[in-house]
Amino acid sequence: MSDDVVGPGELPTPGAVGSTGRNPSSGDPHLANTPLAGLTVLDLSTTLAGAFAAQFLADAGADVIQVERPGGTALRALGGWPSFGRGKRSVVLDLTSQAGSAALDNLVRGADVLLTTFSPATAERLGVTPERFAAVNPRLVSASITGWGSTGPWKDLPGYEALVMAKLGFYHNKRHVTNRPGPAFIAVPYASWGAGHTAVQGILTALLERESSGLGQHVQADLVRGVGSLDCWNWFLELVGQRWPGAFEIVEAFDDQGRPLGQLVFPLLTGPTKDGHWLGFAQVQPRLFRAFLAELGLLEMMAEPRWRAFPELPPEQLDELWGIMLDRVGDRTLAEWEDVFATTPDISAELFRSGPGTLEHPQLLHDGRVVVAEDPDLGPVRQLSTLVHAAGRPLVPARPAPRLDEHGEVLRAATAPAADLGAGAGEAATAGLPLAGVTVLEFAKMFAAPYGTTLLTDLGARVIKIEEPAGDAVRFLIPFPEAAGAKVLQGKESLALDLGTAEGRQIVHELAARADLVLQSFRAGAAERAGVDEATLKAINPDLVYLHAPGYGLDGPYADRPAYAPSIAAAAGPATLDVPGGAVPQPDRAAVKNAAFRLLMTSSPSAQPDGVAALGVGSALLLGLLAHRRGRRLQGMTTTMLATVNHQLTTWNTDYAGKPAAPTPDGDSLGYGALYRMYRAADGWVFLAAPAAREWAALTAALAPYLSLANDDRFATPQARTANDAELAEALAAVFAGRDKDAWEGELTRAGVGCVAVAETAPELTLMSDESFAAGYCVTARSPIFDEHRRLAPVNQFSRSTTKADGGCLVGEHTDAILRELGYDEDRIEDLRKRQVIV
Repeated sequence: MSDDVVGPGELPTPGAVGSTGRNPSSGDPHLANTPLAGLTVLDLSTTLAGAFAAQFLADAGADVIQVERPGGTALRALGGWPSFGRGKRSVVLDLTSQAGSAALDNLVRGADVLLTTFSPATAERLGVTPERFAAVNPRLVSASITGWGSTGPWKDLPGYEALVMAKLGFYHNKRHVTNRPGPAFIAVPYASWGAGHTAVQGILTALLERESSGLGQHVQADLVRGVGSLDCWNWFLELVGQRWPGAFEIVEAFDDQGRPLGQLVFPLLTGPTKDGHWLGFAQVQPRLFRAFLAELGLLEMMAEPRWRAFPELPPEQLDELWGIMLDRVGDRTLAEWEDVFATTPDISAELFRSGPGTLEHPQLLHDGRVVVAEDPDLGPVRQLSTLVHAAGRPLVPARPAPRLDEHGEVLRAATAPAADLGAGAGEAATAGLPLAGVTVLEFAKMFAAPYGTTLLTDLGARVIKIEEPAGDAVRFLIPFPEAAGAKVLQGKESLALDLGTAEGRQIVHELAARADLVLQSFRAGAAERAGVDEATLKAINPDLVYLHAPGYGLDGPYADRPAYAPSIAAAAGPATLDVPGGAVPQPDRAAVKNAAFRLLMTSSPSAQPDGVAALGVGSALLLGLLAHRRGRRLQGMTTTMLATVNHQLTTWNTDYAGKPAAPTPDGDSLGYGALYRMYRAADGWVFLAAPAAREWAALTAALAPYLSLANDDRFATPQARTANDAELAEALAAVFAGRDKDAWEGELTRAGVGCVAVAETAPELTLMSDESFAAGYCVTARSPIFDEHRRLAPVNQFSRSTTKADGGCLVGEHTDAILRELGYDEDRIEDLRKRQVIV
């Protein structure tokens, strides 16, 4: 995420500056009742993380002004720009000039939010600092997204997504997606998505706090904590292995011969049909897996003595079963399997999709999540609708992106009065937990939805998780007590009860009467059957903010299907993006197994669709709460896992005539090209990130003692370097192989060149290390299982508000205390427990 470069996950096309259509004015009547109507956002961001954040705010009705450098923001080079820029206004300002700086101050006086993605050093050099803007407008919420944060030993490293992913160990964690040994480059922009949405959450939280204090503040988000938030349970799996070596062995899903070891390989089977289409099944529940075996004609075989011990079988036998199941899937065409899905509710699978093809998903079409904006220059632009829907439709209609400086004349002449702080603002020089006093009821399972409320606990919200008596299944995914659920349960209170009983429903109804937010992620119809649907709970408490967060939708062709990370990765495109050429016809069973293995391994727990969807849920919850505080009540507010993961790949799935090619990793999963890829060093790997034309001189000077590049005509211009990319990569590979990776990182970093040693360890171990602790990436917490331990730090830092970092909880740990709070005496509590209404 380097200054003026789209580095996080994507590279700009040299010399490309888009020109796209006009934007409705901020007075558009369609926006009058949207959640953020009346709020103005100044968007100075130049990276994908900023694009994600600003798009969400514009889609919620804010008047987002894209402040562009002369020549235009590098974001215009992205194929997804018509979607990222939609609904914005554009003004060109030269921030290095006195006139540009003065015009920015004028805009700041009338703004509510200012978003930047400059590095700390560049922000200081340009004078784009929170102190400056707070003096101009004390009500302003300023937000910065950096690569590494504003403190710590890594803060001045270039903020490219690839450098963050490489240095933390995410490329090591995804090493199985490539056929060569070593770490694998990931094209899916996990860190940018994480930073973008944690920035959104910080901004919305600061705006909520401003509603009472009258004052703005500065919010920080970064790629490190953003991508760290996506891990589902691997942090605690690694913690267990580290704390109790020998007592608990971490087992890979496949052995070094590519044979399956993990049980989930079979219910989440990935394989091709007879006619070459790839399917990702989702049969994880025991009932569904049994139905899958029956459909494959294997139920009787699995009852035989040789197979009865499944999954406790030797690797060679598991490999044999895997091959048999793949063969049975391959006995039928896609059309034949689709007939099965239509007639057998217990069998479901996702077709592997990619690029604009993901927008053809039947559920997205049913939900109206695919829209077309007419662009006066590009024509029709097919794209995703807003991430949040309400009342069954997008928050705003489809709108085009602005032409460069389309609104510049008006905006440069804009003047605004000094901000009126209002009564009581002087009392809020400091603030506590910004969500203190907010109560959330959670009816959600696993990770993709409930981690959205976990994020709110760090901000001070009280989250009461309603669990079935046995506990959320996420607690038991790993054969070590609570390890799989520890992260998603951080900061929560657990109330374990049977919603199938009248008494259980009465308890949650009493809690709903006192709550502010409700999260519900059950499949279609389940909430109504349990008596926790929106209509029922809002009849009890009309002031509730209620978010539906199912895997697919509230109704429609896929609403009843289970949603798991691997199947959503197939449907939304992450799997095919990270394994180019994987989901295509293969020549033999060995090749099929190899491709199936690599496609499945794209959904490792450290970075996969569950975490991506959870961040969308957190942003939606805060949006609903702020909208309610501003008098805009949303009905039927909905996010879906499928749609949110599609949003992460906006660059790839936005579709229009003449769209520039989206970046695709090379066949060896090293990167995008000679100047943005991994290289072997003498003792491991380094990642070089110097794709911008302005970085070439520093790179050639730093490498001059080892390689003469500056006077080589093959590389003299950006166009020449692109044309001779293979030759440049070969030359650089020879140089990097000659020294240790840490030596290269140190030397090139001192020269101002983006280069880091690629960590070949789990990213969670990197993030819980002493070095990361000192940098503030992790903090100390306590839990009933792990006692004192390190966990990921809260994802935002505020200049006035505070955060907290709690540990997890046990099943039903807070049941009695919550019931006492509701007025239940000890005899009544004991009676409910004896009748198994509560645990």
